[in-house]
Formats: sequence, C-alpha cells, structure tokens
Amino acid sequence: MGLLDSIILAATQALTAAPTPATVAPTLTPAEQAAAARITAAELSGHIRFLADDLLEGRFPGTRGEQLAVKYLATQLETMGYAPGAADAAGNPSWFQTVPLIEHTASVPPTLTFTRGADKVTLPTGPGVSAEVVVRSLADLERVTLQGAELVYVGYGIVAPERGWDDYRHVDVKGKVVVLTNFNPPWAGEGVRLWYGRWDYKYLEAARHGAVGALLIHTTESASYPWQVVATSNKAVGFALPKEADPDPRLPFQGWIAHDAAARLFALGGHDLAKEEAAARDVGPKGARGVALGVTTTLDMPVARTRLEGVNVIGVMKGADATLRDEAVLYTAHHDHFGVRNPPLPDQHNVFNGALDNASGCAAALTIARAIAATPPRRSVVVAFVAAEEQGLLGSHWLVSHSPVPPGRIAVDINLETANIHGRTSDVGFLGLGRSTVDGVVKALAAAQGRTVHGDPAPDLGWFYRSDDFELARVGVPGARVMGGPTYLGRPAGWGQEQAAAYFKKNYHQTTDVYPAQPATWDLSGAVEDAQLQLLIGLRLGNDPRLPAWNPGDEFEKARKTAVR
Repeated sequence: MGLLDSIILAATQALTAAPTPATVAPTLTPAEQAAAARITAAELSGHIRFLADDLLEGRFPGTRGEQLAVKYLATQLETMGYAPGAADAAGNPSWFQTVPLIEHTASVPPTLTFTRGADKVTLPTGPGVSAEVVVRSLADLERVTLQGAELVYVGYGIVAPERGWDDYRHVDVKGKVVVLTNFNPPWAGEGVRLWYGRWDYKYLEAARHGAVGALLIHTTESASYPWQVVATSNKAVGFALPKEADPDPRLPFQGWIAHDAAARLFALGGHDLAKEEAAARDVGPKGARGVALGVTTTLDMPVARTRLEGVNVIGVMKGADATLRDEAVLYTAHHDHFGVRNPPLPDQHNVFNGALDNASGCAAALTIARAIAATPPRRSVVVAFVAAEEQGLLGSHWLVSHSPVPPGRIAVDINLETANIHGRTSDVGFLGLGRSTVDGVVKALAAAQGRTVHGDPAPDLGWFYRSDDFELARVGVPGARVMGGPTYLGRPAGWGQEQAAAYFKKNYHQTTDVYPAQPATWDLSGAVEDAQLQLLIGLRLGNDPRLPAWNPGDEFEKARKTAVR
C-alpha cells in the first residue's frame, strides 16, 4: 500500500513460533476475572442509548451529529484516564484525528436509458426502493459525461493470477461500461465470499482496466442483503479520501442494477442473462469470455465536490511494562452511520440511528476501555473510534498510515461491530479463524467461558472484508473479531440464524435500526459475555511477550513481515 518498510527476518520467524503456555491457558487469572466482572449490561445499554439517539442525527460524516458523537467518545475516554492518541495541526496532543474527505454529490438523473438502435429500456434511479438502478460517482470529476458508451458483460470481473483466472481476458473495456455478476467462484468452498467477491474489489478492477462505469447485478443471494439495502446505502452523496491519500484508480461512475432490470438489458441486446451467468460460473475457461451486449447508454451527471473533515477519536493507555509499552493492542469501532433521510418521508421516522450498526460496537469499546483502565496490560492499549466506515472503510484506511503505534508493533486489532442482543450463546464465531496464532488465545478464553469456537457462521457474507479490521490486516495486523452465536442457550436449532436473517431483511442500514422503546426487548447478557471475551483477548495478548503472527502462506503474512516498526 506504499506504507510499509522492512522488519528483521529473525523477528518474523519468532512471530510464527507456537504461543507460550501462558497465552493458551484455558483458565482465567484472578486479574482477568476481576477485569471481566467490570463489564455490565447497564453500561453497554447507556452508551448505546445515547449514541443512537435522534439528537445525533445518524452520525453522518461531517455533520453536527458526528461532532456530538466524537465529543462524547473522547470525553468518556478522558474520564477513564486515557491520553489523547492523535495530534492537531500544530502537533499538540489531541483526541481527534482529522480524516480528510471529499464529499461527492452527484445530480443523478431520474432515469437511465439504455438503447439498441430504435429500441430502449428506461430504468428509474429512485426514489428509494422504486429504483431499478442506482449510481454514484467518487471520481475526481466535476461532470460524468458518457455518449453512447457500450455495455460489456465481464462475468465476475475478477483477475486472480494465482488461480489462473482472468475475466478480462481477450476483452477491451476501455471507455466502456462493464456489467458484473456479484460474488466469486467457489475457490474456498461453495458459498464462501472472498475479497474477489466484494463490490469494492470489482469496481477497483474495472477502473484498473479503463472502464468508464460499472453496474453490479444485484440478487439478495449474491449480495447477502435485499435491494432496499442497496438503494439506501448507495446515495447520491458519497465520500472518498483525496487522491494523494488513496491513489487507486476510480470509475467515473459506479452502481448496482436489479436482476430483473439487468435481464431486460440483456434481452434488449439479444442475450440471455441466465445463460451468460452460467457461462461465467464455468470454472473450465477460468474466466468469462467477455460479451459485448450491443447496448449503449448516455449519461450526463454533474458532481459537486466538497472537501470536509471526518474525525477518528483515538485514546491511549500506556502499558505497564517499560519495554512492551512501545507496542499495543488495538480496539476499533466505527462511529458513523447514514445520517438523515433526504428528502424526508412524511409521517415516517427519518433518522438512520444505527443502534446496532454501530452504536453498539462503540458502546462495547467504551465499556472494555474502562475495564482495562483499572489494570492495564504490559503493552499499551489504543482505542480508536473511526470515521466513514460505511463509506468504504475510509477512517481506518487513514488510521493505518497515521497510527500512534506503527502497524508492525500492533499485536492485534479487536474490531467491535454489532453487539449480540439476543442472549447468551454456547458458541463463538471468529472471523479469521485459521489465519493466525491468535486462534489459540481465542479458543482458550472461550473455553474458559464454556463456549466453543468456530469460523465465520455466514461465510457467504464476506464479513472479514467488510469492516475496519480488514484495513489493519492489509498492513499486517492480525485481527480478532468475535461474536457469540448462532447457537443460543435455551433456543431451538436455527433460531440464531433466523434472528440474523430478520435483522438483514428489516433493519440493516434502515431507519428501523433503533434503540428499543422497551429496552427489555434486548437481552444484553450475550453482549456482556462477548465484551468480556473481547476484553480478555486484549489483556492476554497485551501481556504475552511475543507478538502474534499470521500463519505461513496466509494472504497477509507478507504484510506482517514487512510492516513498519
């Protein structure tokens, strides 16, 4: 990523050694037990209640609501005894790390028209879920102008040299609009989403090949969320880091198209979408053949660009060991959400409160931070509430290059997202299981709670690549994102999966993600147990003299070995 220097080979070899017996002890020390007892449901609830209040207006980047949120978070850290972990423009200590953002506000036309000769298909871009296509621009352009741009289907839109796969083989998409199938081939098992299966990867690869736009075909199965989430998340207003901070190429426009609408476009050009999708899934050719659809589109979309500032909140608790305090355990949670619906719907609740996503994660981070402050581990503890996660992990992307502790000295990132509100579980899902020496720590501490550990319970969702710990992994920092479930105590088999599916169908990125009027409808006993586990992971790794390492051959092993120290 242009951020990394080198680290001594002997040190990296030490990182791959087996953990010490103390690290994997399946029982808790008295100090660990005392720390875990400091986690309470009341404290979690109180923080969530405030951060998800209408007063904070959905915590959208650059708004008054975000300012209220970050001042609350910083004030809480200060009362716990943390020190500011950032610096202001003059170099003075500060709680607030400025994240430079470019706000792109596209004047999206009410419809997009696709033509073939005298025939055409016109698709609405809104409002809301009435859209059949949604587009936005995050490029450095004042106006996106396409005149008769051709549409080309490129299957998954993946280039994976290590697998001999290239969807752009024998097709030139320069100056054209690519149409893409979501997800990825079953390289890691049927239904397992990799980085290649993420929309952000697909847009990036299309830009690398010179496309002027990209439309990703939506299905609920391939996206893991319904069309309403796409329509809500892909607003005309979007954010990006300045080009000097993120040099990756960007498309003039990017968007999603509903599957039924895509089928009509293919039919307009004399093609069968189902057949082309089947051809794209055929692993034999190792990539789609590329199909010119015979359809063109014209787009004239002004884009207003405004520079503004997002905010990361960073606090540091110095470690107890004079040597190890130069290293750190990192806790991250994003504080942003989607703001207020604009234009508002009459007689509707129009604030995207983000109670679970991610007021609950911030609440857990604050509660853990207070518990740690009473007895800090040997390593320092950094707590970072990052901005603009919902806009593409922008706050954490900025953090990794402006961290108070270099990435090579960060033992682990414990990322906190969407607390468990359904009660205690007999199991723990660990995103990243099998990737690093953190495994032994998580398994031992979960066992001390009487719980078992498994990998991602929903591998099709690609959660590993969807939150801020991914940005830390890219610069070599192992992660420990854990959450109880889906097996709930006293509940029938499958109940946990049903609750998760209901959340994604009804509340994910919607104005219904609220703190309940009757708090008792949330059972935070599971959130307490998860926060205790997250706390204990930080303490255990904060006291271990050796840094964790990625397992040999993992995609992030090289980044760890070359990480800035």
